[in-house]
Amino acid sequence: MRIDTSAGPAEVEIDDVLGPSLLVVLTHGAGGGVDARDLLTVRDLAVRCGAAVARVVQPYRVRGARAPGPAEKQDAAWLELVAALRERYGPVPLVQGGRSNGARVACRTATAAGARGVLALSFPLHPPGKPERSRRAELLAAAAAEVVVINGGSDPFGVPEAGDVAELHVIAGQPHSFRRGFDEIEKVVEPWLRRWSAR
Repeated sequence: MRIDTSAGPAEVEIDDVLGPSLLVVLTHGAGGGVDARDLLTVRDLAVRCGAAVARVVQPYRVRGARAPGPAEKQDAAWLELVAALRERYGPVPLVQGGRSNGARVACRTATAAGARGVLALSFPLHPPGKPERSRRAELLAAAAAEVVVINGGSDPFGVPEAGDVAELHVIAGQPHSFRRGFDEIEKVVEPWLRRWSAR
């Protein structure tokens, strides 16, 4: 389905279940898509846990751009499409997340969206080689939600501090785009989602 936003249309892949107990909204990294294996792993788990899952191709990617542009514009569009999805599914708990840039968006907008949980895959703590340009404040912006971060131990974008999030899991030896460790993602995410779907 397509959802119109102030930044243009977003494309949304929906995996529905009958009477969902949870709405999970996921999005991609800056240059990636919603078929990344880690996102699909989370999608499959969420559906098994009784959640409706929306994987969002953000407006800048729909129009063919590789860079997301200003954070304010990206966040405003995200909040608009999440509002449209919440109208569709009603008052079920919202968990939002994504990988890399998508994780940043999910964290920055968590409070405004009313998200109960945030799943941040490969959260890019800083640009490669520039630890002084920390994005820690974006993680802390999601403090009203329960934030779970899963990063690779060899991620050149850095790894957040454990004290900044509810849960931090590091997959040893993995770079920014996971090549393995999807079973570890399952072990972390499944019980977390089942807790939310039971609330």
